[in-house]
Parts: sequence; structure tokens; C-alpha cells
Amino acid sequence: MQQLEAQLEALTSQVATLQGRQPENKLAMVVFSGDMDKVLASLVIATGAVAMGMEVVMFFTFWGTPVLRDKDKRVGGKDIMGNMFAAMLPKGADAVTLSQMNMGGLGTAMMKSLMKKKNVASLEEMVRLAEELGVRMVICEMSMDLMGFKREEMIEYEHLEFGGVAKFLEEAGTSKVQLFI
Repeated sequence: MQQLEAQLEALTSQVATLQGRQPENKLAMVVFSGDMDKVLASLVIATGAVAMGMEVVMFFTFWGTPVLRDKDKRVGGKDIMGNMFAAMLPKGADAVTLSQMNMGGLGTAMMKSLMKKKNVASLEEMVRLAEELGVRMVICEMSMDLMGFKREEMIEYEHLEFGGVAKFLEEAGTSKVQLFI
């Protein structure tokens, strides 16, 4: 009987350990691309996941970072490289272009027109919806530093954070789903 009780205690301990390792009902997503179609897909997936009861964390890095710049904010005090990146990269969700068939901006304009005609939310509207639904967005500080962006030029967003790869890995390590877009 003692042997049976010891086995039961060992099994109970193992089950408790396994339960502690279960991933959370969470989606951790890297948004590496700043292309309109890829950012739109990221936001559709994020808002869909929240609607299904998942917690969502989007980590914007490299070319995804400019999507979260506020088109109306002007920030000074940048070095030459920061000013160059600021001038060359899109400023905000409304300024990004298609990854394919952009055709000098014509393809992007056609897609935006089609989206409006078909009642598909714009990127800016999708960002606002994500905010309302509680999607957390983390902007990569290393990417911001490399491109000369400052916190002050990013959009106002209730669930906006700044962090590095350790922040993403912390979130991804406890997530049921991880995506790279």
C-alpha cells in the first residue's frame, strides 16, 4: 500500500509540473515586414485571435517598425542617418505599399480603393480595432535605435510597449502560437 501511495504522489507531482508548463492561450507574432498586404494579414490574424479569446502580442521589428510611426508627429534631434531613414521609410500605416504589384504606387492605390469598395478596413482602422480589442504591440528598441526613430514619434496606442528580443522570447515562450510575418 505504501508503494502505491508513493507512486500516486509521484504521479500527482508530475501532473502538476506538466500543468505548469502548458502554454497560455496566447499568440506571439513578429511583424518584420512593413508591406501593406503583410501588415494587413498580421492585423487580421491578431484581431481574429483576440475575437477567439486569445491574448495577442505583436512584436514590430525592422521594416515593420515604421508602420507604427505617427504621420503627424515631427521629432527633431536626429543624426544624419536618422534623418535619412525618416525620409526614406513610410510614416505610418497609411503610407505603406504592397509587397507585389505596387507598380509605382498604382497597385497600392488600386488595392486601397478595392478595400474601401468591399468594406475592408484600412490599416489605420485595423490598428484602432486592435487597440480596442486589447492587442499588445511591442516596438523593437534595437530597430528604433538603428533607424534613428524616437519613442515620441510613434502612434498613441493604449497597449504599446518598447522592448527587445528578450521581451519577444518571453512572450513566445509562454504562447500556444508563434508567427513570423
